[in-house]
Amino acid sequence: MTITFRTVEEYRNSAGTDLGVGDWFTITQERINDFADVSEDHQWIHVDTDRAASSGIGSTVAHGYLTLSLIPRLSADLFTFDAAGRAINYGLDRVRFPSFVRPGDRLRARGRVEWTRGIDAGGVLGCVRYTIDIEGRDAPACVADALMVAFPA
Repeated sequence: MTITFRTVEEYRNSAGTDLGVGDWFTITQERINDFADVSEDHQWIHVDTDRAASSGIGSTVAHGYLTLSLIPRLSADLFTFDAAGRAINYGLDRVRFPSFVRPGDRLRARGRVEWTRGIDAGGVLGCVRYTIDIEGRDAPACVADALMVAFPA
């Protein structure tokens, strides 16, 4: 179920709100390779399947930044703004990658509004903590505190 903030004030009052969980999304080697091309990070642990398989890692692994960049896709079903003039990415406070993501892994986002506060420009700054789960594993792929500002229409 998607939570809809109908006003900026609703967003401001949402501190402590659990946003639920999104749908599962499968990571493929093709996506990892494509990200390597876009980011120009072709380290063998990401793209050389034979070398990675024969190493202590056991397989290729996704870039941490690939996992991070998927947060908008993975969290699309968690919440939305309706009637806000605009909502913009303000940055990140903290990001950790506790567990490798391997080709074939399925990921999903869980979210929680940690805090909100008004800002001088008339908007509301909030922190959403995203936990990116890996199906069947205890340790998440990523935990990120994302900052977002919403402005009234």
